[in-house]
Amino acid sequence: MRIFGVILAGGESRRMGSDKALIRLAGQTLLSRSIARLEPQVERLAVSANGDLSRFAAYGLPILSDETPRGPLSGVLAALRWAAPLGATAVVTLAVDTPFAPGDLVPQLCLAAENAPEGLAIASSAKDHPACAIWPVALADPLTAFLASGTKPRVLAFAEAHQAARAQFPDEAAFYNLNTRDDLAAAQALIEAAR
Repeated sequence: MRIFGVILAGGESRRMGSDKALIRLAGQTLLSRSIARLEPQVERLAVSANGDLSRFAAYGLPILSDETPRGPLSGVLAALRWAAPLGATAVVTLAVDTPFAPGDLVPQLCLAAENAPEGLAIASSAKDHPACAIWPVALADPLTAFLASGTKPRVLAFAEAHQAARAQFPDEAAFYNLNTRDDLAAAQALIEAAR
């Protein structure tokens, strides 16, 4: 299998008040933290983003924009369309606002995907984390149809429709999601407490 990675950074960051990808946590942007988590686990890495893509130029990664922004699944589709011609088997996605993602995210997703009829698996701990998932490139056409159907583009709805397996992770804190300034402060406190 050839596994590529894509960091989903295309959200509007409304609750945070500024671009989440570029917000700093313990001296690093959330995008830098995501790159450090995912890059060692994949063959190639890209960033899914919208708006002014030049803001990410310094990271030296391919920047993928959505054809039609309809939430995270549009980023997943852009990822699949980027990865397939390059020979990828699947793409692992990681939301940029998940700075403590597990160091074994990709291998655990791959193991879970072996038990899924279509090779799709999502991360799960105390609850599901469908933005952290492995997506076979063969799902590009079904995903295109799903997004065109007018159905509310919920990641979990698409994943469940394609019989996604769950990769179980013991630590819910690994998927701590930063949506607000309070979340950011709590994450900073976690880092300081661990020092």
